[in-house]
Formats: sequence, C-alpha cells, structure tokens
Amino acid sequence: MPSMLRRLLHSAFAFVPFLAAAAAQTAPRAPIPTIASSWWQIAGNPNLGPLQNPLQEPVDFAIWQAADGTWQLWSCIRHTSVGGATRLFHRWQANQLTDTNWTPLGVALLADPAFGEIPGGLQAPHVFRANGYFYMIYGDFLRICMLRSTDGKNFTRMKNEIGQPNLFDGPWINVRDPMVLRVGALHLCYYTSSPPAGATQAAVFLRTSFDLKEWSQPMVVSAGGAASVPINLFDAECPFVVERNGWYYLFRNQTYGANAQNTQYASKNPFDFGVDDDKYRLGTLPVAAPEIVLHQGHWYIAALNPMLDGIRLARLNWVP
Repeated sequence: MPSMLRRLLHSAFAFVPFLAAAAAQTAPRAPIPTIASSWWQIAGNPNLGPLQNPLQEPVDFAIWQAADGTWQLWSCIRHTSVGGATRLFHRWQANQLTDTNWTPLGVALLADPAFGEIPGGLQAPHVFRANGYFYMIYGDFLRICMLRSTDGKNFTRMKNEIGQPNLFDGPWINVRDPMVLRVGALHLCYYTSSPPAGATQAAVFLRTSFDLKEWSQPMVVSAGGAASVPINLFDAECPFVVERNGWYYLFRNQTYGANAQNTQYASKNPFDFGVDDDKYRLGTLPVAAPEIVLHQGHWYIAALNPMLDGIRLARLNWVP
C-alpha cells in the first residue's frame, strides 16, 4: 500500500470511535446488483443557448424527489462555453420516475467566484435529505461545497464562518464526486480526488459528520484491486454507496463512454470496501456514474448514455 494511503487509513481508525468494534468479515455473499430491464432515456444533451458548445457532454448527476412529488435531475454539463473549467449544472423535471424524456428546465447553477468557486468548476451534484431540508453536495474543482433547499427545487449556498459554501478539501487535488449516506446519527461523505504526480493509485475517500458542518479527517475506504488493473488514476470516481438488508454496496467507477465499466463491492462495514484487495468485490456493470434509486419498493439504476449524450434509467434487481 502506498505510504500516504496507509497513513490516511490508520489515522482514520483512530478518529472514528466505533470502527474498532467492526466485526471481522469473510468473503461477501451478498446479492449481486443486476440490470433487470431495457434502458429508457430520461435526459438528453440540453440546449444551453449562448453557453452551448458542440463538444458538451452531460456527465455526473443527481436524481431525487422534491417536496411536491416531482422528480428532479441535475447534471454537470462539461465542455460548455461557460469558460474556466467549462462546467455548469442543468436541470430536468418529471412527474413520474419512470417517465421518458424529462422536461428540460434550463441552467440551474453556475460557479460563483464571489464564493471562492473556480469559474466553470461545478462538478457532480448529489442530493440527500436531513433535518427537514434538502441538501445538495457538490465539488467546485477544489473543494466540497453544499447548497440547501426547503422544497427540493430552489437551492441556495450554505455559508460557513467566513461566508463560503465549502465543507472541506483534500487530501489531494480536484476534490469531487461527493455523495452522502446516513448511518444512524452519522453522515458519511464518500468522494474522490486526483492523485499527485507520480502516484500509481486512485482512491475513494470518506469523511464523517454529525452536524454537516464539522467533518472528520479523510480515510481511504476503497483503492487498488482488480479495478486498478491496468493502472488508471481515474478508477475510483463517482463513488455511490447504498444500504440494503445490512449490506453496504459501493459502486466505484473506472471508465466512461462506450466502454464504460463500474465495479461493485459489498461489505457489512461502510468504512471498509477493501484497500489493495478484492475481498468485498462482487463484479462489474457496463455503466458509468450510476445512481441507485429506491422508490415504492422498486430499485432503479440511472447512468450516463454510452456516448455521453444523455442520462438513462433501468430497473435493478438483487440476484443471489
């Protein structure tokens, strides 16, 4: 294990009290997530008006149900004409999760340098509910930041003690792709970042918080293994973790596009999905940047189109 990853992993065990009580695990015998239907498209490559660019691509996204029951989708659109890092958020809406071709509602958010955000730097939104609010966590090309909403449609930046929306940054650069899972009273934020020059391994990081303001130091929860062969410093992107029947499933992305691949892991411990081993690995799916949605007792998987020209949805089963 690279020395930096080793130090981060060991320090995290000292920080999170109940890690010491985590039971030793054997090889996973969890049901395997399996795509169980044909795909249907819910979003295409949107018209951005003056910000339009022929090279633009919808990439990392969030799906959730707003307070009025409508379904919301925000996606990072990259390679636009917005300038800077070229990224912005666009939104769509539908009455039903299973609708096709959701209604595009225009640009939802642009990076704001007045809040310390990198121009064109908005990346990978994710929405979760807590304390009676909808929270959107996202990257601004340097930091992990957060918005808040009462209705799940209209979001405003949360400000820390110095008037900035950021929660944390590091340990590496271009900190991005956050998602939050609540376990008891604790919020777990999984994310990734770009390794420094000379590194040979990417990683999925985790920080925890009770109040969504103070966050723990980072720990590595997944790195290396078969997903890193051959060496690919983008093999730990878009981490998404979902709990089902006591199993925590990590969806870890390796590649986008026509040859998309995502590796899944199942663990009884949401702090450990394997570092430099595959003891919790289940298999792979030919998808990129998936989100998993549970609605009315049914599971769904959303993912990018193979040509990065939209977002699609399918039913998901869990197969013994």
